[in-house]
Amino acid sequence: MKTGAVDIDFIGHAGFVVKYKNKVFVIDPYHVSDNVSKADIILITHSHSDHCSIKDIQKLSRKGTMVLCPVDCQSTLMKVKGVEVHIVEKDDVLDFKDFKIECLPAYTINKRHSQSEGWLGYLLKFDKQVIYFAGDTDNIPEIKRLSGYGKKGNNFVVVLPVAGDVVMNAITAADTASLLNPTLAIPMSYGAGLYGTVEDAKRFVELCRQRDVNALVLDKI
Repeated sequence: MKTGAVDIDFIGHAGFVVKYKNKVFVIDPYHVSDNVSKADIILITHSHSDHCSIKDIQKLSRKGTMVLCPVDCQSTLMKVKGVEVHIVEKDDVLDFKDFKIECLPAYTINKRHSQSEGWLGYLLKFDKQVIYFAGDTDNIPEIKRLSGYGKKGNNFVVVLPVAGDVVMNAITAADTASLLNPTLAIPMSYGAGLYGTVEDAKRFVELCRQRDVNALVLDKI
């Protein structure tokens, strides 16, 4: 799907591919199809196997592919040959020539994603295009500071989990989208037979529309 200067596609569960100019970014690939391009940069939010999948990272990487991940993924990623593994943590900012990647905290309250783990969401910034991949998180206080991106003339896309009681549910995710005031909200963490369902994603979109937030379920490529 084209949005602004960026192409963004859903590759299943919590996985997405983003293309900007000549760069390919992949986030949390899991059981991806053969239609997904090799990546220049792979971003891993945390060490759970449905987000840090060795098979899928190996499939989408080539010599020199950069993999960004929190520290608890490092030993697992040593099994992937040819990639450059970079450990990142919350508040890190990677400033490249044409884009920036900011690392944000992702955690849940009284669920299985503890704040102490140091797991992440990512903010990809391409000029006036900003995309927030929330990771496995609740509507945590740190998310509120992102609301300004929707008020500064940016094309601001937010990608939020709708996975039942594991992370946000559809109602909480829609409330979060309303808080962030994005150009577009996209659901994730569904359809892989693990947690969220396609019905959760569709409910999220309907709830967003009730809150005057533009939202869309993307077809899997």
